[in-house]
Parts: sequence; structure tokens; C-alpha cells
Amino acid sequence: MPLTGKFPPLLIILGPTAIGKTGLAIEVASRLNSEIIGADSRQVYRHMDVGTAKPTAKQQQAAIHHLVDVVTPNDNLTLAQYQRLAYTAIDDVIQRSKLPMLVGGTGQYLTAVEEGWSIPEVPPNDKLREVLEAEAVTIGNEAFHQKLVRVDPHAAEKIHPNNVRRVVRALEVYMETGTPISVLQQKQAPPYRIRTIGLRMEREALYEQADKRVELMIADGFVDEVQSLLDNGYAASLPSMTALGYREIVSYIQGEISLDEAIILTKNSTHDFIRRQEIWFRGHDNGILWHNILEIDANTVVNDIVKWMQE
Repeated sequence: MPLTGKFPPLLIILGPTAIGKTGLAIEVASRLNSEIIGADSRQVYRHMDVGTAKPTAKQQQAAIHHLVDVVTPNDNLTLAQYQRLAYTAIDDVIQRSKLPMLVGGTGQYLTAVEEGWSIPEVPPNDKLREVLEAEAVTIGNEAFHQKLVRVDPHAAEKIHPNNVRRVVRALEVYMETGTPISVLQQKQAPPYRIRTIGLRMEREALYEQADKRVELMIADGFVDEVQSLLDNGYAASLPSMTALGYREIVSYIQGEISLDEAIILTKNSTHDFIRRQEIWFRGHDNGILWHNILEIDANTVVNDIVKWMQE
């Protein structure tokens, strides 16, 4: 289908983990000459397939996927790097007269692309981070978050006190540049005409669905995957290994907890993550068209997208 309009279209499909984004995206891609650009901060890592619910080989054959398996687990893909890669992939798809579709549940990835964040190019300062992380442990998350409130209240308002990594990063940028990260993170809307489809379901039903996916991951070899990562020298302390379930499975492998305990902890952390995703989506709702995944009709969605593309 030829792309029309002053600005080329960009379709976004978002929603919390385990909601069914990949299935809908592949259905749309197969019918609208579209390609998928991943917006998942863990699926970018190679060798981390089962635990990140990465699209299977069959799914990746059904629709072209970009920004999956981009870096190794010991690499640190920054938000700025992701944003550049996403824009490059989107523009490449557009140049080939196809519909780019940004799909995922990582709020920062999605919003940075959609809103055109200007992201500070401040390289990580590992020594400073170690000091800040140690301080967070010593004084507690709430008190540590107050340090950010004092120097950058606008950034602090958007970062939960328990998200220590983001608090550390915001403080790091301020201490390295003398300028609040909220000032450096200006926005310039990208040159796309954007339609955003959001997927949701009743929360308890989604928890149940997510729990079943955790159990399926275990059956599909999640423990073996984590063991292989450790055997290949990827330390449990790497940021990549903070993905849902990986830390818990490491604790099981190291004999600290039972497998049943690891599964329960993974389910609980997944529930917490779903709540945080929903909070993010509500706070960055720029006209999301929400659909209940249990009631969605793919034909209607595709027809609506076609009409929008022809506007």
C-alpha cells in the first residue's frame, strides 16, 4: 500500500507485558506490508530469548523484526543509542514504502521515539555510579530520591523512588554537567504521523496470563538459559541480568532459594512491573486508542489503520 500524507505514518502498538502485543503486530504486519521495530529493553540482548519472551524464529519469519538481538548481555545500550537505532530502522522501512510499526512495552523507549526526546549524551561514570548506588543502599530509596528532588524536582516527579537506576542516572547527569536532566531532555516531535494502539485487560486476568507465561518459560528451558549465560561469563550483576526472572533464577542456581520460590518471586516482580507500565502509559498518553485484548477484532483494527493511512 503506498504511503500518503505530508508526513509518513508510524504505527505504535503498546501495552503491558504478556498482553499479546506480538500476536496482534504480526497479524497487522502480514496484512499491511509492515515491519516491526522492537521497543523492548531486554529483547535487544542476544542469548536472552526464553526469559524475555523474544519473538520466536517462526514469528520473526512471519514478519520482519528490527532491534531484536542488537547487543550482547555485557553491553549497555543507552536510551540515546536505542532512539537513534529506532529512528534509523523506521526511516529505512519508510524508504522501502512499507509501514513501520513500533511494538513493545518499554515506556522510555516508546516515549523517547514518539515525543522526540533530546537525550543527554553523558557517558556512564562507573565510579560515580558505584558511589551513588552504595549511598542508595545506605540511606534507603526514599531518602536517596529526595536528593534528586532537591536538584531536579521535575525529573524526580517522573521517577519512582524505587527505580534506583533512573534516580542514579539523573543524579549522575546533574553531577557531571551541572544541568538537571529534565532541562537537557527537551523534546522535538519526529517527522511522522503517529497512530498509537494500546492493549489492555482487567488486571487480575492479566496477572493470571503473565503467571502462565512464567510457568511456560520454565518449561521451555529458562533455567538452562540463565545457566548458559553464567557459564559464558555474563555476570549476574550486569544490567541485562536485572530483566524479569533472571535475578531470581540466578538465586536458584546459586542455591539461595528453591525453584518454586524463584517462580513465585518472578511472578510477583512481573505483577509489579505491569503496574509500573500501566502508570507510565497513563502518564504519557498522547491519544492512545485503547482496546481490550479479549474483545479486539483484528479485521476492524486493520481496516481502521488503512483508513488512517489514507487520510
